[in-house]
Amino acid sequence: MTRFDISRNFPEMQKPLNRAAMDSRKVANSYGLSDEILELVNVRVSQINGCVACMSAHVPALRDAGMKQELIDLIPVWRDLEALFTPEQRIALELAEALTIMDHKIERDMVVDEARDYYTEEQIGALQWTIILINTFNRISIASAHKAANL
Repeated sequence: MTRFDISRNFPEMQKPLNRAAMDSRKVANSYGLSDEILELVNVRVSQINGCVACMSAHVPALRDAGMKQELIDLIPVWRDLEALFTPEQRIALELAEALTIMDHKIERDMVVDEARDYYTEEQIGALQWTIILINTFNRISIASAHKAANL
């Protein structure tokens, strides 16, 4: 049985969400966040949530934004590779995990405080919006059983 595709069957809900994602990207870029950082958090969140459709869209986007495939392959084990990921990438990944894994053991305030060493308040807010929106898209794609693009 095919799942009901909530994104296609509720365009009045999906269209504003798509617009929010586009607006979020523009705001994030205007505050100086690179597409590489934004796509990095999109990929990490999609990995955690197991979203095939979002992974198939954001891994190529991360490559197009400049990250080498060898580094993309190592994102799941980023914590063990301190020398390979920049401090900015590491804190963005930490923030992505803190806002995706709803575990009370994760100290979100501490992660945000650490992020202040590398990002402005506006950049942190823009990163948080990116993370929140990709989590939303992940859940819509999973609920609707979206397939990987181009496969």
